[in-house]
Amino acid sequence: MSVVETVTLFTPESPLHLDGGGALGHVQVAFETWGTLNEARDNAVFIAHALTGDSHAADGDGRRGWWDTMVGPGRPVDTDRFYVICPNLLGGCRGTTGPASTNPATGASYGLDFPLLSIRDFVTVHRALVQHLGIDRLLAVVGGSLGGMQALQWALDAPDEVANAVVIAASSRLTAQNIAFSAVARSAILRDPEFAAGQYAEGSGPRDGLAIARMMAHITYLSEEAMAEKFGRRIQDADEPRRQFGIDFEVESYLEHQGTTFLDRFDALSYLYLTRALDYFDPFAEPSALDAATAEPTPTRFLVMSFDSDWRFGTEHSRRITARLNRAGLPTSFREISAPHGHDSFLMDVPDYLATVRAFLDRAEQEVTGAS
Repeated sequence: MSVVETVTLFTPESPLHLDGGGALGHVQVAFETWGTLNEARDNAVFIAHALTGDSHAADGDGRRGWWDTMVGPGRPVDTDRFYVICPNLLGGCRGTTGPASTNPATGASYGLDFPLLSIRDFVTVHRALVQHLGIDRLLAVVGGSLGGMQALQWALDAPDEVANAVVIAASSRLTAQNIAFSAVARSAILRDPEFAAGQYAEGSGPRDGLAIARMMAHITYLSEEAMAEKFGRRIQDADEPRRQFGIDFEVESYLEHQGTTFLDRFDALSYLYLTRALDYFDPFAEPSALDAATAEPTPTRFLVMSFDSDWRFGTEHSRRITARLNRAGLPTSFREISAPHGHDSFLMDVPDYLATVRAFLDRAEQEVTGAS
């Protein structure tokens, strides 16, 4: 079973000071936990979710979790052994303060008055949550894609709080192509006539724009091989193509489904803000970026992983992270996994991948808790 909670971590008297300047005077965080925190409080594993994820990483109430392949009883992040924490991140739309939340100063939603965020801001809130839970040092932070970037930022900023970091299918700096994909997705949202300058009512808004943004992004999450195997050029519900501009091909139907179902669980404003935070992520940009990590007497141990079919954040992104950490003398392991699913491989049941994470966390548990 999971425990679902919401906590207020920042208030007008103690606001969240943002990386880019400015502050938020009220920040609440929705999060879930699984398992039991041991007496030494050293068996906690933090799950950082990706762009459109939320706090429900694993089954705990009969609902399937978005990372059930990784998190759960007997899984690599074993909820029978670890105390697992997963929040909805700052700027999200599943219970944590974000642009659709009510602005206390106006009584209306923030909309585009919500401040721009950085991945460091996400981590600052994560750190406050862990402190609230009475945990001084996490056994591990584990994340894929945007979640992996949060794990990396946390280990660089506060290595004393993270014994191990698992950085999967992530990047330390987006390419122009990646920024371009997000720019087009945001443009679809912003140009939707129903966007209404971000002040749309709950249940309304730029549904067409958000669906298109999701459809285009989803194309980048799958490899060509995966799409060919899954859909090929098969016609949807017909023996012959209709040669019109509706849905003829199975791949068109699939993307339409992805876009439509996304509307029921995600908000367009959150999509704008979270993708923009990705664009500006560049944790190694400053010469001092690795100072805290290298000064820590017991440095964070890193596992960096990529997938050979991922063209959104391909192996070159993970190799760049690994090279920077290795040059700084930080204990870092790297592995490229063969999997046909593209960027979404980190969510899939890929035995070699899951076994690698399991072995890394098993070793971490033995070193930190003394378990045999």
